[in-house]
Amino acid sequence: MPRIAQTFKLETGAVIEYTVAGRGEPVFILHGGHSNCQEDFGYKILLENGYSIITPSRPGYGRTSKELGSSLNTACKAYEQLLDHLNLTKVHIIAVSAGGPSGLTFAARYPHRVHSLTLQSAVSKAWHSHEDTTYKVSKILFHPKTEKYTWKLLSVFSRSFSKFMLKQMIPSFSSLPASQVMQQFTQEDVKQFVAMNQRQRSGHGFILDLEQLASFEPSGLPAILCPTLIIHSKYDQAVLPAHAHAAFELIPQAELCLFESWGHLIWLGKDAETMNRKMIDFLKTTV
Repeated sequence: MPRIAQTFKLETGAVIEYTVAGRGEPVFILHGGHSNCQEDFGYKILLENGYSIITPSRPGYGRTSKELGSSLNTACKAYEQLLDHLNLTKVHIIAVSAGGPSGLTFAARYPHRVHSLTLQSAVSKAWHSHEDTTYKVSKILFHPKTEKYTWKLLSVFSRSFSKFMLKQMIPSFSSLPASQVMQQFTQEDVKQFVAMNQRQRSGHGFILDLEQLASFEPSGLPAILCPTLIIHSKYDQAVLPAHAHAAFELIPQAELCLFESWGHLIWLGKDAETMNRKMIDFLKTTV
């Protein structure tokens, strides 16, 4: 679903890249790691149900200035200015994976701009400390000087050996055996997985995510007063279900939905339709 990316220049000179799709009630999506304003997962169901989707590339991703990633507060102030630029008074927020703290911070700091908050496989507390092996390996593989080569290799191998690569990557996303997970995937799911590896890049963004989220404190979550839907897989290995429980315990109007979905990429697999319907039903009740 390619979209024409636009840029908005702030008074500081920093730039936010963003896309807009569809017409209707606005949904503001804060994408996960290794992504940008051309993210695709979960968009089709929103457009089919009459929503418009605004997606900024988070700081360091795409053409958005990495300087906006100096803090979550700085980034969220920029998002508010983007909404002003687009003449949007209030939006639904969907925060995905490593974009979770951005959505949580925005909803807490700007409650008057938020109809609802949906967390999808979202980071909601400290994530990958500096001592974690995942942190150390990611700092190498997804460093701004090396990430394009990492993604080029993943892209080539995913196209040529799609099912093999999916099976190799499953342990990063799911605590279930890879053989069990593969049985849940249709050919369309495999196609979407390949497409994901074609469009993903880390830029400076993922290193910013790692640094900020290693010490993310959920103490501000009780200030989130809007209706909140927390969607997570019981078998998520990339962002453990403990993150969903942490958000549920602290956000006053939160609803927790732990699905039997295979893992982190909840838009793929046999439970994706159930998750989508739950999300749309929630959005329709929070206008």
